[in-house]
Amino acid sequence: MRKTLFLAGMLFTSYSSMAQQKMTPELLWQLGRVGGETISADGKTVIYGVSHYNLAENKSERNLYAAPIEGGAAKQLTSTPGGESGAQVLPNGKIGYSLKGQWWEMNADGSNPVQKTNYEGGMQNIRLSPDGKLILFSKEVKIDKVSGKDFHPDLPKSNAQVYTSLNYRHWDTWEDGNYSHVFYAPYNDGQLGEAVDIMAGQPYDCPQMPSGGAEDFIWSPDSKSIVYVCKKKHGTAYAVSTNTDIYSYNLESKQTLNYSEGMAGYDVAPAFSPDGSRLLWLSMAHDGFEADKNDVIIYDLKSGQIHNATKDWDGTVGSASWSKDGKKIFFLATLKGTEQLLEISLQGKVELTNAKHIRQVTKGQFDVNGIVGETGNTLVVSRADMNHAAELFAVNLKTGAMQPVTKENESIYGKLATSKVEERWVNTTDGKKMLVWVIYPPDFDATKKYPTLLYCQGGPQSAVSQFYSFRWNFQLMAAQGYIVVAPNRRGMPGHGVEWNASISKDWGGQPIRDYLSAIDDVAKEPFVDKARLGAVGASYGGYSVYMLAGVHENRFKSFIAHDGLFDLRSWYGTTEELWFANWDIGAYWDKANAKSYEQFNPSNLVSKWNAPIMIVQGGIDFRVGIEQGLQAFQAAQLRGIKSKLLYLPEENHWVLSAQNAIVWQREFFGWLKETL
Repeated sequence: MRKTLFLAGMLFTSYSSMAQQKMTPELLWQLGRVGGETISADGKTVIYGVSHYNLAENKSERNLYAAPIEGGAAKQLTSTPGGESGAQVLPNGKIGYSLKGQWWEMNADGSNPVQKTNYEGGMQNIRLSPDGKLILFSKEVKIDKVSGKDFHPDLPKSNAQVYTSLNYRHWDTWEDGNYSHVFYAPYNDGQLGEAVDIMAGQPYDCPQMPSGGAEDFIWSPDSKSIVYVCKKKHGTAYAVSTNTDIYSYNLESKQTLNYSEGMAGYDVAPAFSPDGSRLLWLSMAHDGFEADKNDVIIYDLKSGQIHNATKDWDGTVGSASWSKDGKKIFFLATLKGTEQLLEISLQGKVELTNAKHIRQVTKGQFDVNGIVGETGNTLVVSRADMNHAAELFAVNLKTGAMQPVTKENESIYGKLATSKVEERWVNTTDGKKMLVWVIYPPDFDATKKYPTLLYCQGGPQSAVSQFYSFRWNFQLMAAQGYIVVAPNRRGMPGHGVEWNASISKDWGGQPIRDYLSAIDDVAKEPFVDKARLGAVGASYGGYSVYMLAGVHENRFKSFIAHDGLFDLRSWYGTTEELWFANWDIGAYWDKANAKSYEQFNPSNLVSKWNAPIMIVQGGIDFRVGIEQGLQAFQAAQLRGIKSKLLYLPEENHWVLSAQNAIVWQREFFGWLKETL
């Protein structure tokens, strides 16, 4: 029997006799991971990358592809082992890209791929200048002495490390005295001239650590300057600040200017207008508040005037780019549990541009999570939802209508029974309305009862939108027979600035009550088995699980906490990004923060734990250190509570290894099957 469905503005055709396969961990990891790169010079083709994971070899392979924007079969462009990225359409019509730390070029159809450079030590984030005469890249340089042999050359076998300030480790790496710097060099058909370090001698990083990339430094359209993002603070000052700035380096004068001087918070993601007269970037107002409202800043390079185009708009911007004619700015933002494409129409006098000139372009139950490029009246974007991994779509900029451009995973999804995703609005204990996503098993039958999972989001100020995670995958959870309840509790963007900011210094207060409101509301349904409720989450979500374990009053039968904060005092003493800890919780020796360390500290509630709990901990997670998971497991064991520790010695705050991810998912669902 054939069924045609219209969901979230997209046409799906399913076959009830065929779409019976359910998502499994192994099938999830067979999906290709699509990422947009650029658009061809004629505007007819999008170039993109696809990563595939080989479970047996425990590694991934990424290749470049091209697909007609108006629809049609995709063509694979590269097949050399390794991960091609950073594709760039060159003035001569060829495509340049990075592979294994060197610059490569190929014909537009993928033929004749040639390694053009052989730079010793390799380059990262490589791009040619618009005129094709210079090459831009980043690489690490040694600045500080850290190791024992740095200080004591006569002891070359020493592995000692010596520190005199904070930021001695970050994310999953100990500071070794090396910093990522921006370089440029003359370029002539693969031949590099002398490279210039535009940050010579400075103990600062660009791109920003730990996850910055090529977006952190860009060419000006005339190839005469380089604009880059940097937090020019060192040691303890770095660890307590978010104050990055936008710098411009002039190649002729060798002078550096700070365009965002005096702006206290994050300033990131610079982008030149097509004519080079203006620069936009994203900016947060407060130093130390990493989840502050993100605004679109427009800087006039001639006058030096700065205008905040979204100052009076009650939302936060995820990313932004110029239209090809320079008259609009496209941006992405979370709006009530989805991420959408919006545009700002710039006024003749840019200082008159305000929230009245913002228009939402797309609408639907999906996330627009990336902008690739513009051609004609079309913008190519990346889009995902809770049932589909990211693919590229063409957006009609007048109507917002979307058409698929890539169909990388069509063969897998075509055989899958998908889950119903329901938008539900729940009353909170303080009289607010809260969006809660409810995801149902693909074969849901309302006459049956189902075990139900409360999903606790991390961040803490990150949205539960229509994202598609390869670990916390709602489609996978629902396919195992669980209803998933995913609240947009206090502290999430998409519901106004006040809602987003209100979680700070109130981690264990209203957000936890929001979680209980959500599960209590959904549990009223006759198809929810109230005797089989579980709570799961990571990071702040793991903290939430630990808190709920002490205050749930017998609601939950089982818990899973991944890299969660268990004891706030020891966490504050070991985490690395102190700006986050200071803003959201505060120092434990300051009496003003007593509530956080007494009422909102999960370790103080262990005496009330009474349900099985599984604890997952990464061994090189420096954001939420190993002592957090070990303390929680030890407490559960000594209290005689059924518990399990899944320890991942070489994983950080995430799980990046394919085989470790499969172990994670098997243990996750094994624990739920055993305890729920």
